[in-house]
Amino acid sequence: MRLNSLAFRLIATSAAWTLLVLPIAGIIIYRLYREDMQTRFDDLIEKFVNAVAVDSMGSGGPEPVAPTNRYEPLFEETHSGWYWQIKPLDNPSARRLVSASLATATLESPFEKNVPPDESGTRWMNSTGPVGEPIRMVEVLDTNDHIEGGPRYSVVVAGPIEWLEGPAELFRQRLTIALALTGLGLVGVTLFQVRFGLLPLRRIEQGLAAVRSGEASRLEGEPPSEIKPLQQELNALIQSNQDIVDRARTQVGNLAHALKTPLAVITNEAREDPGGLGAKVAEQARLMRDQVNYYLDRARVAARVGIIGRSTVIAPVAFSLARALERIHYDRDLRISVECAPDLRFQGERQDLEEMLGNLLDNACKWARKNVLLTVSPTAVEKPPEPRRAIITVEDDGPGLSEDERARIGKRGLRLDETKPGSGLGLSIVTDLVQSYRGSLELGRSARGGLSVRLDLPAA
Repeated sequence: MRLNSLAFRLIATSAAWTLLVLPIAGIIIYRLYREDMQTRFDDLIEKFVNAVAVDSMGSGGPEPVAPTNRYEPLFEETHSGWYWQIKPLDNPSARRLVSASLATATLESPFEKNVPPDESGTRWMNSTGPVGEPIRMVEVLDTNDHIEGGPRYSVVVAGPIEWLEGPAELFRQRLTIALALTGLGLVGVTLFQVRFGLLPLRRIEQGLAAVRSGEASRLEGEPPSEIKPLQQELNALIQSNQDIVDRARTQVGNLAHALKTPLAVITNEAREDPGGLGAKVAEQARLMRDQVNYYLDRARVAARVGIIGRSTVIAPVAFSLARALERIHYDRDLRISVECAPDLRFQGERQDLEEMLGNLLDNACKWARKNVLLTVSPTAVEKPPEPRRAIITVEDDGPGLSEDERARIGKRGLRLDETKPGSGLGLSIVTDLVQSYRGSLELGRSARGGLSVRLDLPAA
């Protein structure tokens, strides 16, 4: 998955949204749960303090009495975290009553700490217990027998904050795990959704590759309705390209017939003239015919290069030419070796490939002593969008060429040795064909001692 792909953008957007929304949702859920726990915990200890105040202050005696522990058994367990305390505020000599869990310790009074009361007159404060544990305290002020204006007493009940924080922390951990698994699940589902949703585009890509390699002539199949217009437009473009090429071929053929017939008439008439003018006209007519054929061939090649879906398997062409040239040069016991991947394809017409390989192999056979080597290999594609290339190398064990000769040999019609048969056009034709396919041709020194010709051509 590449960084600039649609799939990466969709998945990255979904993952970013998930990473943003789920933590915010988790924080909101945890805070709501924490507030609900806090409310229930406060309600519990407030119920305890009201019960202690009612039971202790309504004894009918001169002083409050210790209430019977029927609220929470932990009030009887030393330093359990659950405590109650009844402390006189206006009569220092009066007795202080405490729960068994508080033992000899004393709880702080929110009233004495100047903690303001709430609307019901109740005071709340967080503090530490006898052994340093965090506790939450609630305090009400009351008088004995609930007589207005009598000596006031501080009635305090405290509960361990651990009872609140423990369940809240456990809930937070479970919520975190649940949301993390939910996030992973959402990202996984999004990945599947993106892959499944973009699958038709992948099929379009494969169909275009098949058209370009010559395995198909148009995009087939029934894509989703959103992509069907794209398929129709691409098929129309492929057909339009083919129509343009066909029209160009027709025009080139018509031009060839239109020129060749007058040239043939001129040549025949000139040959019948015994004078020097006839010979000169015949010579120039022959040159004109050669130039017409040359440029018509280039026009045909240019038209073929633009065709989508034309490709040629290289191996059959290479082996066929090698066998034919070995038979032609059988009297010299010449050996032509071919090393070619069986499935490598040239992005172009078969006849153009035969023209290029045929000229190069024929030239190598003329100069080779015993061996000619044809090597065809694909180039490694570093980035997927880059097109594949086919590297074709023809080497011989002949005398080879110097650097100066290699610089001159590509000129049209130039022959370095007139003793060898040929017109001097072979390498020029190959150069023109290679350039038409946007390739390159390099001449070098072969490891076998002779000439090395390296072609870089588009591969399907």
